[in-house]
Amino acid sequence: MMRALWTASSGMKAMQFNVDTISNNLANVNTNAFKKEKAEFEDLLYVTLERAYMMENQGRPVNLQVGHGVVARSISRDFTGGSLQQTENQLDFAIVGSGFFSIRYSDQNIYYTRDGSFKLSVTDDGNMLTTSRGYPVLDQNGEPIYFNYPLDQMIVSEHGEISYRDEDGFSIPTGQTIGIFKFNNPQGLESIGGNLYAENSASGFAVFDDELGEPSIIRQGYLEASNVQVVEEIVNLIIAQRAYELNSKAITTADEMMGMANNLKR
Repeated sequence: MMRALWTASSGMKAMQFNVDTISNNLANVNTNAFKKEKAEFEDLLYVTLERAYMMENQGRPVNLQVGHGVVARSISRDFTGGSLQQTENQLDFAIVGSGFFSIRYSDQNIYYTRDGSFKLSVTDDGNMLTTSRGYPVLDQNGEPIYFNYPLDQMIVSEHGEISYRDEDGFSIPTGQTIGIFKFNNPQGLESIGGNLYAENSASGFAVFDDELGEPSIIRQGYLEASNVQVVEEIVNLIIAQRAYELNSKAITTADEMMGMANNLKR
């Protein structure tokens, strides 16, 4: 009965973790390019009371084992693309594909994002393309992107090449291309908040978009929405709540059984 108490308590802890994960998904349902998360679990250590064996056509065909519950082992992130929302803003960009924009953070490290809601930051070197928090958006060579021409004349191609229209309506290349990068294992990316991800040994190094799989496409004037499905998350929330209640009931039942056993001496 003591085993039942600890096993059920591990189930309650796991379901609380699951509810926390689902709540974070629902909280970010309107966050640009947010990727929904899913909690993954593993069963815990088993006590083997009798092992399966066969000897001279006799024995046990199955094991007699009792588990010790469950534990949360990982959070997987679904990088499926969200729907595109048209904004008509020249500084809004959406990625169709598995690529990421590169950003230089305040600590001078480079991080990556799918959120293309960029802004114009006026600096001594010219107008710079930045995030809403002022972090420079980088080109394919890891340099900030500057442009000194009217914003409504800026053109960004599907592959990120930046150009502008001159007075005669001709397209003049600027020589800069918005950097788009991919990872061998995007699941290994570490989320640091602010819609940013950090590469690590699990994700592998960032590589140019066209070097890994099908090239991504940039859509100017669009933003990628969150891929959270509200109805699906509500269903998962109900399932997690019911599992939490069942584990709570198991604890109550085990406690009542222990009370009955303690009262036998009377």
